[in-house]
This record gives sequence, C-alpha cells and structure tokens, in this order.
Amino acid sequence: MTDRALKTIRRLATAYQAFAAYSAAEVRTLGLTPPQFDVLATLGNQPGMTCRELGERTLITKGTLTGVLDRMESRGLVSREPLDHDRRSVFVRLTPAGERLFAKVFPAHARHLCDRLRSLDGADLDRLDDLLERLAAGFEPGVVKEGESAPSPKTRMIAAARRSP
Repeated sequence: MTDRALKTIRRLATAYQAFAAYSAAEVRTLGLTPPQFDVLATLGNQPGMTCRELGERTLITKGTLTGVLDRMESRGLVSREPLDHDRRSVFVRLTPAGERLFAKVFPAHARHLCDRLRSLDGADLDRLDDLLERLAAGFEPGVVKEGESAPSPKTRMIAAARRSP
C-alpha cells in the first residue's frame, strides 16, 4: 500500500466521521436517533417495505432494526403488519404521524447538510460526485483482483442499496 493511498484513505475516513457526527448532532435535536432518522428518511414518500428491505436500504442490522422499530412504533411513527403471503415477513410503513414528522424534519435536515457544501461550486460537486461514484464502484462485488479478499457482507449490502431505486 502506498503512502499516497493511505493519506487518501485517512482523509476519506476523517471526512466521513465529520459528516456522520455533524448529521447525528442535528438529528438528535429533532428528537430522533440517527437510526430512527434513517428509517424515517427511507420510509418517507414510500408506501412501505418489508423489514428485510428496510434493513438492506438502511444498513441497520436486524437486531438493531427491531429495537429501532419498537421505539418508533411506541411513538406512533411506524406500523408493522404481517404479510399474508409470507407470515415470517413484516411490512413496515409510516403512520400519518410518521409522515408528518418526515415532511417536517427531512427537508430541514437536508438543508442543514447542504449548507456544509456551499463552499463547493457546481463544477466541484460534479467532480466530487464522479470521484465518489468511481471509488464506490471499486468496492462493488465482483471487483476483486487476484490476491485480494472478497468484499465484506456490509460492502455488498451498500452496493445493493446503491442499486435499489
């Protein structure tokens, strides 16, 4: 591994950690935990989805997702219903209260995050988008060179979530 690549990896990790901390601090002021916001944002403007789909799109583990949904359900933000055709699966959707909360907090949080990008002009954002897309593609399943290990399950989940509409 080259020193140059390590420098980039450190900068990427530092940028991600700063972004995550900044986002989480704002989300907490909205009365939500980051995983609860993730569920709310994922279910917003959707008719709902199974727990499995929700876990894949949010990258929240099954055990954690159950607790997050329990707390959100107790607050009246989501409902869970068994599926007729597969009793092992549960369908999750926002309740009217959850939809109202989504409509209130999602646009505000998106503006809050976008404010941090104001130092970048359109060309900078285009270049950054392109570089991030190319970087993410290098972690896609099937992009394994001889002598490398296969992507982790979490990396494969990220790739699957990126491909989902």
